[in-house]
Amino acid sequence: MRPKHRNRRLATIAVSALVLSGGVAMLATALSQYQQFFYTPSEVVSAGFVAGSDSVRVGGLVVPGSVVREPKLKTTFRVRDFEGDAPGELSVSYTGVLPDLFKEDSGVVLTGRLDNTDLDASEVLAKHDENYMPKT
Repeated sequence: MRPKHRNRRLATIAVSALVLSGGVAMLATALSQYQQFFYTPSEVVSAGFVAGSDSVRVGGLVVPGSVVREPKLKTTFRVRDFEGDAPGELSVSYTGVLPDLFKEDSGVVLTGRLDNTDLDASEVLAKHDENYMPKT
């Protein structure tokens, strides 16, 4: 014969474990929707690339000598892979104010719409290296 307190304790432990595992499952499901990965320019330029949605994220390096600033804050430039030997460059056009850290041969992450092999960027994020020093 089992004491009443032991049954109540086992039931409490079982319900607590069930609630905890349900909470962890809901948290994992919610966080998986906000994972943000980016494609490389060579993946986007490749013939078999199909964007999963209207908006695509691309990360790479700005090609030196490719930045052209036009009137009304329009800027066009090309982006290549972080590894220099990968084939393919992606043409990008962006209208707006660029980040202060944006420069040639620096890392960028772009969000925008893909038209064939051209990206019409709606957001430009400039990356810096681990030795970041602010402008003085």
